[in-house]
Amino acid sequence: MKSGKVFWRDNDRDCEDSNRAIDEMTLFQPNKTLGYYREVTKEPQIPFEETIVEHNDHFLIAHKPPFLPVMPGGVFVNECLQERLIQRTGIKELQAIHRLDRDTAGLVMFSTNPETRGDYHQLFSQQRIHKKYQAITHVPTSLSMVGKQWHIKNYLTRGKPKFRFINSNDPSQGQYAESLIECLEQNYDHALFKLSPITGRTHQLRLHMMEIGYPILNDRFYPELQPKEKDNFQKPMQLLAKTLQFIDPVDKQERAFSSPFSLTLS
Repeated sequence: MKSGKVFWRDNDRDCEDSNRAIDEMTLFQPNKTLGYYREVTKEPQIPFEETIVEHNDHFLIAHKPPFLPVMPGGVFVNECLQERLIQRTGIKELQAIHRLDRDTAGLVMFSTNPETRGDYHQLFSQQRIHKKYQAITHVPTSLSMVGKQWHIKNYLTRGKPKFRFINSNDPSQGQYAESLIECLEQNYDHALFKLSPITGRTHQLRLHMMEIGYPILNDRFYPELQPKEKDNFQKPMQLLAKTLQFIDPVDKQERAFSSPFSLTLS
């Protein structure tokens, strides 16, 4: 990525002028697009690697490690999953179809073909993709949790600060959110849960785990916002987007993908 440069692009390829910064004296070039990549003073480096799970003519699915954003934002420019994959594959048209929170690890789908990109976007917008997550929480030692299930239906509204959300039962507040949750394993004071989101709202699973009384381990936003500090790479949030399953809109075949990583109780 050419951080901090403004340059001409031609049909998604760098032009001859791409190595020169554009200023007020640069001549206009018709039928070309201006590209701009900002720079940051010092970009944090995330010491975890992504893993490509599937790569074909239409999409790429990768496992995103915790702490790595999917897209550029804030202090992250080059150090995001999309840019890493563009550099790794050479596919400049690669574009994320959906996102995960920076603290969440797991599977993310990218479009590799602009001609079919809209078909894969619709999998998410029309809720035709099935996702399963894993989460670990603290639980009381006095409770037997294995096998317990919850079906959460509520509304999520913005809180303060605005990047946090609040559970609400008021239909006039926020967006409808629905999740299925099941406890799979328990080990003294920790438990492993399977989470199946029906809708895909921001922070939905983090809020729904808090709603049933078991906030996700090492969550820096919920139930209480933690003071801003450097990432503690030894304590990632224990939430993993484990599987993706869908009917491929191009060939109508059923597809199922699983992250090579799993959350385990120690």
